[in-house]
Amino acid sequence: MSARAIIIDDTTLRDGEQTAGVAFTLDEKLAIAGRLDAMGVPELEVGIPAMGPEERESIRAVADLDLKSKLVVWSRMREADIEACRDLKVQLIDVSVAVSDVHITRKLKKDRAWVLQSIRDLVPRALDLGLDVIVGCEDASRADQEFLLRVAEAAQEAGARRLRFADTLGVMEPFGVFDAIATLRSTVDLEIEMHAHDDLGLATANTLAACRAGATHVNTTVNGLGERAGNAPLEEVALGLSKLYGYQTGVDLSLFPVLSDTVADASGRPVAWQKSVVGGGVFTHESGIHVDGLLKDPATYQGFDPSEVGRAHTLVVGKHSGSHGVIAAYARMGLTLSPAEARELLPDIRVFAERAKRSPADHELLFLYQRMIGRHVPGALH
Repeated sequence: MSARAIIIDDTTLRDGEQTAGVAFTLDEKLAIAGRLDAMGVPELEVGIPAMGPEERESIRAVADLDLKSKLVVWSRMREADIEACRDLKVQLIDVSVAVSDVHITRKLKKDRAWVLQSIRDLVPRALDLGLDVIVGCEDASRADQEFLLRVAEAAQEAGARRLRFADTLGVMEPFGVFDAIATLRSTVDLEIEMHAHDDLGLATANTLAACRAGATHVNTTVNGLGERAGNAPLEEVALGLSKLYGYQTGVDLSLFPVLSDTVADASGRPVAWQKSVVGGGVFTHESGIHVDGLLKDPATYQGFDPSEVGRAHTLVVGKHSGSHGVIAAYARMGLTLSPAEARELLPDIRVFAERAKRSPADHELLFLYQRMIGRHVPGALH
């Protein structure tokens, strides 16, 4: 297992806010930035200065928090956009330019030579602001690979420190990502950052593959917020890098649940019940076989300790419960059931779950228990 460090550059406050319909207030931005910093996320992409004075003031307000995290701003490969990044008290600027032919010719109405010359002309302008420069390669996943290498070489020669490989449309898969990043790694000495979107559900896998191939930095968002299907989720990437490869990120995920709730509330985008790592159902167990195993030894059905991500196992009863789970549920309420009583309650619990489409709450379990007891009392109504 490698102890190599991977730097997470979280873009919740930039690409995350670009989710359709999402707009953070200043207080929400400050709260999110503060919680990301407290978790140890080393870099935060905090906005787009060219959007106007209000956006620049919000960036300055984040900078005034005096966080440990380095701050990054995003800019198009335009002189005016770069100039808007002056005096914001941030450390890095991502200067983004299209690198696929479809974007270069159809969106920008330019050619490849223009892209290379823009890098040569404008990266030094960004450096003149006292900022470290990332050259962001928009739609890199659909770019001609030979041209992408020329872009990387031009960025390095112009003084950039990092190249951002953007799978802008989320159309890549891990094997292709590995090959693309490995080729870049063997060609230039730049830091390489992976920016993955989740349109095919592969953003996390692609991000991990990029790291295996030599990427030094990765972009993430809290809860996978972002354009269309979102970006690689911070919680999945940080956990995967640590658990699968032993890579170090410095991120303390035990603090993540509060941050996740903060972002969900601020964005108006609730977390799905079965969302990995953070969803309400991720550590919730009903199946009799699983509950029995967990009661005997959590390692039987525990891929990682939920306390590592600030969570805990929850055992519920329902259609698929067994008697051990029923006994445990009632024990949690202070009632000791015999195995026979648990078996007698199972049909009632299953009927409830089928009709209500959920697990019974504690007071409903007590009602079922009292009704069962009543069945054994002569003359009782039931």
